[in-house]
Amino acid sequence: MDLAKLFRMQRALDGYIEAEHGLQEADLFDKKVLALLVEIGELANETRCFKFWSLKKPSAREVILEEFVDGVHFILSLGLTCSLEQEATAEDKKAEGSITDQFLLVYEAVQSFKQEKSAEAYQQMLQEYFTLGGLLGFSAEEVEKAYVSKNEVNYERQQQGY
Repeated sequence: MDLAKLFRMQRALDGYIEAEHGLQEADLFDKKVLALLVEIGELANETRCFKFWSLKKPSAREVILEEFVDGVHFILSLGLTCSLEQEATAEDKKAEGSITDQFLLVYEAVQSFKQEKSAEAYQQMLQEYFTLGGLLGFSAEEVEKAYVSKNEVNYERQQQGY
């Protein structure tokens, strides 16, 4: 996965959104953290991994991938907000627990990053999120392609007054 490319695309999208909404000087860190947490919840909801009481199947793989990529957008945006894009790497890491366990690790990592705002905490959050993607069956190439596609959709939405 070409993280540098994704960061460049996210920087452009963030700049566009901030200019369109007059937010160039706004501190958006907490709003981006909350948006990421919401997206992670939406992703968990589509996987249904925690719904032990339900027999309903998970959403289609494409829906889950799109929700995953929504989270990637906010993770990249947070990295840019804190000027951490140069330090970020995405490594293939085998998860040792269940998808539910990994979601909980992602939530913990987001909270740690929110409090510390350090390069180490950012890297941990990024890594835990991409480890979740691997557990969900997504390759780095697949995530990059889906990110590029969703990035275009996000521009279209902005231009339509989303």
